[in-house]
Amino acid sequence: MSDLENKVPSEQPLISVILPVYNIKEYLDRCMSSLFKQSYQNLEFVIVDDGSTDGSGELCETFIKKDPRVKVFHKVNGGLSDARNYGIACSNGDYLTCVDPDDYVDLDYIEYLYSLIRKYRTDMAICQHRTFYDNGSVKDLRLSGDEQLANKDCLKRMLYHDVIDTSAWAKLYKKSLFDKVQYPKEKIFEDIGTTYALMLQCPEIAIGYEAKYNYMFHANSIVNSAFKPSKLDMLDMTDKMANDVLAVYPDLERAVMRRRVYARFSTLNQMLYTDDYSAERKKIIGFIKQHAGGVLKDPLAPKRDKMAIILLFLGYPVYKQVWTSYQRKIMK
Repeated sequence: MSDLENKVPSEQPLISVILPVYNIKEYLDRCMSSLFKQSYQNLEFVIVDDGSTDGSGELCETFIKKDPRVKVFHKVNGGLSDARNYGIACSNGDYLTCVDPDDYVDLDYIEYLYSLIRKYRTDMAICQHRTFYDNGSVKDLRLSGDEQLANKDCLKRMLYHDVIDTSAWAKLYKKSLFDKVQYPKEKIFEDIGTTYALMLQCPEIAIGYEAKYNYMFHANSIVNSAFKPSKLDMLDMTDKMANDVLAVYPDLERAVMRRRVYARFSTLNQMLYTDDYSAERKKIIGFIKQHAGGVLKDPLAPKRDKMAIILLFLGYPVYKQVWTSYQRKIMK
């Protein structure tokens, strides 16, 4: 029996860490180092090399020699959703968590999430994250404590961006939740189309308010790169989430509409630097104006949403000028 096996308490269930890897070589060592040092020991690291061309796949193989808990799979490039689905299908854990390999985690990340699941006897636990920007600044809500929420309350807070978000990471799931849910292939913003569906399967969800996940915000990420038609996937994913949530909780209509309007603003903001896609832009602006009244009257809607609506009614050029100035300010 290895030293590692001697350290693993028998009552610890196996937890799988799913890592989809694609051309992310420069960040891999930092991510894997944070995972190898986890205080929770009974882990398997399921690395899916999704057709990398920058040497990431070869680097993944070296981790097998560093830690016997590593499993590496190489596949033809199919996108983030396909890689996550592949990793989940190849995993053996009772629970699983997703980690993006350009991020890294605190050394008690998994222990913290699992302790929440044990404490509240839930099938899903959520923790918070810190955001690291390219300019060196860090956003950390610096919250503490934990609680158990009914899935309806959890969904409502997610729809309002109230601490709880749709990200695939910073969460621990019972693996069986994925028996009925997969990440949508060939779509971006795949977590918007998935996290809510996992929540709907859990009557209660454990919420931890401490930040244990470190998210790297890159200026060249999907969200921040030049607009292309695939970015309209955000609207499709959000509208499907809206329909599915309302089918179970019709009284969340106001929260759902706020999220649908937010998705339009998010997409519109990504179109500010191009004069193309005028038809799509016009449709998005029309949707926002059509449903603006409900958001403006909603006491739970963020102030930023309401300010954006007011600016848009002053005219698209005004909105564009103010938003671009705001974006430059926060990115300095």
